[in-house]
Amino acid sequence: MIIEVDNLSKTYGATTALKGVNLGIQAGQVIGLLGPNGAGKTTLVETLEGLRSPTSGKVSVLGFDPIRQARALRDRIGVQLQSTAVPEELTPLETLRLFAAFFSRSLDPAEVLERMGLEKKTKLHNRTLSGGQQRRLAIAMALINDPELIILDEPTSGLDPIARQEIHSYIADLKMMKRTVLLSTHYIEEAEKLCDRVILLRTGELVADGSPFELISRATGAASLSIVIEGDFDPAPLLRAGASAEESEGPRRAFAAPNPKAAIVAMGELLQKSNATVVEMRMKRPNLEDVYLSLMGETTSEREEDA
Repeated sequence: MIIEVDNLSKTYGATTALKGVNLGIQAGQVIGLLGPNGAGKTTLVETLEGLRSPTSGKVSVLGFDPIRQARALRDRIGVQLQSTAVPEELTPLETLRLFAAFFSRSLDPAEVLERMGLEKKTKLHNRTLSGGQQRRLAIAMALINDPELIILDEPTSGLDPIARQEIHSYIADLKMMKRTVLLSTHYIEEAEKLCDRVILLRTGELVADGSPFELISRATGAASLSIVIEGDFDPAPLLRAGASAEESEGPRRAFAAPNPKAAIVAMGELLQKSNATVVEMRMKRPNLEDVYLSLMGETTSEREEDA
């Protein structure tokens, strides 16, 4: 295991940020850490980085104790913090050369900047970079020591859709390179798209852990079926397949389908036995967002700051 967390708890006075978290992470995966504000994501990430001490429990990262062996650990991990201040008067190339000097080994700064799409910005002052470019530079700073573990804390927060897609592309590249990435994010679709495994935290407790497919397969609730049909329409085959009619709008008919496969078969039967023509049909199955909402409930707005 590249990360081992055993019964980890963290309190701040009367506030409990983490409650007995147990976690094991193997090398070579992209792991998503999801949860609302106040779930404890930042506390967990900063504990793994050695920035916060556990109140109780044990933590091992790459075989190191993050507090007692902080220097050795930081030489082998890369960290992009939720908020990274870059030296404004330095250039991206100067910045990476500076950070490379902090480690026992490093990659070529120019090559890292090229990987992050900043090769045309190497000699500009950091203060002239856009928000997305500064975020890419922060990730480049996390990669400069060729780390075994890369921790990205909200890497796309506050970015426009184009900049977010660019960051997604770089994370996908790390995934192809079999790097271990721990991605803390508020964006559910981001975790579903990029991650091999997703961990859900709620008020300091781990409430779900598995691949996006595994978590979605546990979701309760029916798929939604939306159809627009021209001609005679008899919903009897759909109803026999277990679907239930929902509120329709104009020519569009809506159904809840607990068994999507049976609903599709019923649609075939319906079309064979009538002169109806399907103009449009959409099936939406439960997704990771549905799982998230069912597990989080009202906790998503209980606290405004992430512990």
